[in-house]
Amino acid sequence: MRILVTGITGQVGSALVPRLAPFGTVIAADRTLIDLTKPDEIAGRLDEIKPDVIVNPAAYTAVDKAEDEREAAFLVNATAPAAMARWAADKRVPLLHFSTDYVFDGSGTTPWKETDAPAPLSVYGASKLAGERAIREVGGPHLIARTSWVYAPVGANFFRTIMRLAKEREELRIVADQFGAPTSASIIAEAIAAMFAAPGGVLQMIGRSGGLVHLAASNVTSWHGFATAIIEGLRARGVALKTSRVLPIATSEYPVKAQRPLNSRLDLTNLSQTLGISTPDWSIGLKTAIEEVYANSGERNG
Repeated sequence: MRILVTGITGQVGSALVPRLAPFGTVIAADRTLIDLTKPDEIAGRLDEIKPDVIVNPAAYTAVDKAEDEREAAFLVNATAPAAMARWAADKRVPLLHFSTDYVFDGSGTTPWKETDAPAPLSVYGASKLAGERAIREVGGPHLIARTSWVYAPVGANFFRTIMRLAKEREELRIVADQFGAPTSASIIAEAIAAMFAAPGGVLQMIGRSGGLVHLAASNVTSWHGFATAIIEGLRARGVALKTSRVLPIATSEYPVKAQRPLNSRLDLTNLSQTLGISTPDWSIGLKTAIEEVYANSGERNG
């Protein structure tokens, strides 16, 4: 089996490559192989690669920048996935695509189900929703996995930012009225690997899922709770930190260009009951990520 994974320099893509290796030959595609900013070239590239499965975590993820770069966000997050979906449908190749909790407006406190109506607040969210709809309209074998609050031991993300700031500042002010499940790229990759390992493989899982599944860590916290847990985890490992106070603030006290959903809770019933995949508590994913940082990046305590 030839498994194409896009966005391999990103958080999820880099986690997927080693975990999918046991299931076939992984074609690890960076922008030199599959460039989502050039959708017209995608079909030709896929003709050359001849994948049996396409896994597409590549995306335009600069949430605030997207407010000023709407065309670029839609090109990568909607037009390019549509091109992939058309090629995949024509060849009957399964397409696994990743989306986001940002397709919802964040109202209420109830976890969002796959059947709930999307209403994105930002250009980023709208572009990801457009990508979802384009893939569904094509109609080939596909599975769209919506994730939330993704982070990894590498790259630019909240986890890495807090690790850095905790060594530089005595006080951190972190938003406490947005709730979701911090989800490590490793948790996502393990869940996708479980789909490949299941009896009948990916195609059967696609059929059972209905083409859309919410995939995140279990249980929820706020950004303030996540930041506090990161700092506690670092201290437990003996890392010398400067931060002594992590103060909770409201979203209104931290203005950003793109509006964020307050409620990013995702209902995982379809994932667990229909697909038989359970994800660990977000705190377990965090502990693993901290260990990965020091095992793989060359960082040292203190």
